[in-house]
Amino acid sequence: MAQPAAKRVQELRQEVRRLDHLYYVEAKPAVTDLEYDRLLQELKQLETAHPELRSADSPTQRIGDAPVEHLVQVQHSVPMLSIDNTYSRQELQAYFDRTEKLLEGESIQWVMEYKIDGVAASVRYENGQMKLALTRGNGTVGDDITHNIRTVRDLPLSTRGETPPAVLEVRGEVYMTNADLADLNLRQAEAGDEPFKNTRNVTAGTIRLLDPAIAAQRKLRFFCHGVGQTEGLTSTTHIDFLEEIGHLGIPPTPDVQLLDGAAAAIEAVAILEDEMPDLPFEVDGIVFKVNDFAQREKLGMRSKSPRWLIAYKFERYEATTTLNSITVQVGKTGTITPVAHLTPVDIADTTVSRASLHNADEIERLDVREGDTVIVEKAGKIIPKVVRVEKHMRQGELTKWTFPTKCPECSSELVRDEGGVYIRCPNPQCPAQLRQRLIYFGSRTGMDIDGLGDEVVDLLLGHGLVHSYADLYRLTVDQVAQLTWPRQRKGKDGAMIDVQFGQLNAEALIKGIAASRNRGLARVLSSISIRHVGPRVARVISHDYHTIEQLMDASSEDLAAIHEIGDAIAKSVTEFCHSTAGQTIFRELAAAGVQLSDPEPEPIVGDNPIFGKTVVVTGTLKQFKRAEIKGLIEKLGGRASTSVSKKTDFLLAGEKAGSKLAKAKELGVNVISESDLQAMLDQRESSDT
Repeated sequence: MAQPAAKRVQELRQEVRRLDHLYYVEAKPAVTDLEYDRLLQELKQLETAHPELRSADSPTQRIGDAPVEHLVQVQHSVPMLSIDNTYSRQELQAYFDRTEKLLEGESIQWVMEYKIDGVAASVRYENGQMKLALTRGNGTVGDDITHNIRTVRDLPLSTRGETPPAVLEVRGEVYMTNADLADLNLRQAEAGDEPFKNTRNVTAGTIRLLDPAIAAQRKLRFFCHGVGQTEGLTSTTHIDFLEEIGHLGIPPTPDVQLLDGAAAAIEAVAILEDEMPDLPFEVDGIVFKVNDFAQREKLGMRSKSPRWLIAYKFERYEATTTLNSITVQVGKTGTITPVAHLTPVDIADTTVSRASLHNADEIERLDVREGDTVIVEKAGKIIPKVVRVEKHMRQGELTKWTFPTKCPECSSELVRDEGGVYIRCPNPQCPAQLRQRLIYFGSRTGMDIDGLGDEVVDLLLGHGLVHSYADLYRLTVDQVAQLTWPRQRKGKDGAMIDVQFGQLNAEALIKGIAASRNRGLARVLSSISIRHVGPRVARVISHDYHTIEQLMDASSEDLAAIHEIGDAIAKSVTEFCHSTAGQTIFRELAAAGVQLSDPEPEPIVGDNPIFGKTVVVTGTLKQFKRAEIKGLIEKLGGRASTSVSKKTDFLLAGEKAGSKLAKAKELGVNVISESDLQAMLDQRESSDT
């Protein structure tokens, strides 16, 4: 009997671990809760009937073992330092400048991550088995919370793979989702206990509980964003590290971006602040880290924090109010966004009466209903969002809100993105989409047209003067000057009256529109609402395809081959360029005199050893400066990278090359010196003469 039981126990453990990973890490549940519970219950019964089959890494151990008597303090094997932070763009830029100066002009790749508002913890694995978990404590000594961390279902009790690192100490954030807090507070209210104020407070209290059975009920989660002591990892960059621990089954911090240089990092902050995605957990800022481990070593440490990272933090404010109704609005690419209409509430010196609900999945996750008491948050420049429903305050049975099936503006049948979360109106002629597209076209991020704001767009649309981007360039001063728009009359009654737009306003608007004709192709591409194409992507594309004719002839494969583009963006751009609507837009803009080209880059000579190759530079150089060598590589048609991988063609090694040289030799990458590079270039020049 024991042999069949042992086989079944092993099968059940593997299946439950697989389902846990899908549910908690990949957010892709594969079975119903009932089916999962039946599998887990069968495993518990078999382990009870056959105690000899019990194992410390069994999924049944997630429910919590016996309570501990008190928390024990343990010394960190590697100090767990804090993070220096800033609240201003100016200070962030100053930090980037200081770091570049410390690295003597070396090119830097920055990793951008969410600063998740949870509790820092260090989790230690030895030969693939979870052995110890500690709080940060004072950075040198932390509390032993292993008994509670073992209940965190997205952290494996044993890592994946046949040859785990001998020692792996991951640092990360223990957190709770807003939806799980709402459910917990509902249980608290039903039991007659006080609800918890926010996710961070309940997380901080839970990981220090003596009874792990209580921790198991609270559904804590974990994201890894750093590393302590290790023996056996091969990563030399942070991006590689996150990928490596992901393969081991440890959830890496999500939505990480790799950015080339400080300018790209600052631009990414602006985009993130304007378009903060809907997240199921709390975020109170962004963390920037130097990607290359060798560069981190050069930068070193301050007394309390490393020099190679910084947190750009948001001031977060929240308030409690009532959600009165939910409506939807249509975006510039047809995205249907649900909006919560609230009883007005003051947050950070502003009165908030509307908040984003992002998408249908977010409404389902929050289980938000009209009439609910909700927590609304405003952080930095980010628009207010509903973060949690106070389910324990729900009065009676409120009706679940259902997402519309037709566009509220043009009645087209709505469609969901394939494999995505967004629901869209597919009608490119939808008047609501046209309005949003024109507003974005005139914005600073778009074509930067002075005077073309929301109200002016509404005025032009209301009088039927504009039906496309090109129509803007056909407007005349006389047409616009005679239009009337509603304004508030001065005086005690403050009544709304119709006022003529006027000659001066009209002249300023037409002048602003005319000035935008010469912004260039990249600006046009980022302004006409092509999905996935913002200012940076547009610049990257126009560098390789600097006229609209070249771009129209490019295939999806051609675009995908450009560094930083990829399949999704390439498909979106080519579909737009080859669509009737896209071709009409470009044809009409060209006829209106809008510049659809950018200056041609300096020609790259293809007959050289660097053309089309990826080159990494490391160590101290004598003949070239860092910026100089990077510029030379790119001028010759190569790509200057900062990390060594199988895709690296050359490693240019100066003195004190370090870990990159070792990895290049291990991977069989061609290692060259400055003299070798100069000889290659001299040979090319002599063959040209």
